[in-house]
Amino acid sequence: MGIVPTAPSSLKGYRSLVESLIRVIEGGRVAAARVVNQAITTTYWLVGRQIVEHEQSGARRAGYGEELLERLSADLSARVGSGFSRRNLQQMRSFYLWKSIWQTSSAKLGAAHTADIAQTVSAKSSAADIPRFPLPWSHYSRLLAVSDSDARAYYETEALRGGWSVRQLDRQIATLAFQRTRGRTGQIKGEAVEADEVIRDPFVLEFLHLKDEYSESELEEALIRELEQFLLELGNDFAFIARQKRLRVGDEWYRVDLVFFHRRLRCLIILDLKIGKFTHADAGQMNLYLNYAQEHWTHTDENPPVGLILCSEKDSTVAHYALGNMRNKVLAREYQLALPTPKELGARLKQARLLIGRRRRS
Repeated sequence: MGIVPTAPSSLKGYRSLVESLIRVIEGGRVAAARVVNQAITTTYWLVGRQIVEHEQSGARRAGYGEELLERLSADLSARVGSGFSRRNLQQMRSFYLWKSIWQTSSAKLGAAHTADIAQTVSAKSSAADIPRFPLPWSHYSRLLAVSDSDARAYYETEALRGGWSVRQLDRQIATLAFQRTRGRTGQIKGEAVEADEVIRDPFVLEFLHLKDEYSESELEEALIRELEQFLLELGNDFAFIARQKRLRVGDEWYRVDLVFFHRRLRCLIILDLKIGKFTHADAGQMNLYLNYAQEHWTHTDENPPVGLILCSEKDSTVAHYALGNMRNKVLAREYQLALPTPKELGARLKQARLLIGRRRRS
């Protein structure tokens, strides 16, 4: 059955209806996400509180806290799923210590009385003692990395005042906004937070045991296919080796998006695609891949492998070559001349992303 055409006279009214409904739906989604975020943050604060209470009443020997977190992480992960690594539990504990009533009191009275105060306040704690948490857990998790208490308070206040997303909060912390403004408020304009951004928060998806229906894995897979085709179109020099090639370092499994062999350069080309901005962690991970490939995948008569990191954001792309431990400058220059430039690859990636976006919308 075909779509009933809309009469010209009612077209304006229909468009108005669609826009109105979108606003209602978006508002409802944001409101629902806020409720979930409040529950997540409160739950993690309570987890932190119970860990602290157990520590205060349990063993006092050195290393007990770390041992407890390791054991809790294993047991909780087995029973309730992901999200409770040792590091995450440490964050929950630190969050409670930051936000709890007894922390303020203990800071005034001195560390010698901390245990007694913790036990006294914990005994009196009830649901009414739980603080209100106006920011999502993703914000508090980022704020915990700020060691200076004045700076942390500044970023918390401004994030709430300006309605900052966690990305904007991260930018302000990374660019030392507190040091630049010296605590002056109202200096940074907030940005609108879209419903999709709130709901895609990995903490929300993890906490609710939901599959990431908004994951960009399909987009990433499509981009990888486009890049694979592009490199093979450059000529006979690129030979396809593998896609999503797995490697294991210690207890951790990793996955390389694409592996090629360049016949003229006689080396492996390892390509890793990131949906998002380029970070130093990406460079570090690529260095790990190169070291592993040098030791386990490279033949004795081949040159050291080359890594290529491609980062794709909505409005920009970044391409970065990593030449690994290549100390021979002549060989390094030969690599740079034989391979497509980062600018060319970035342009191709941007073009592919636009094309894929049009396909998904059609």
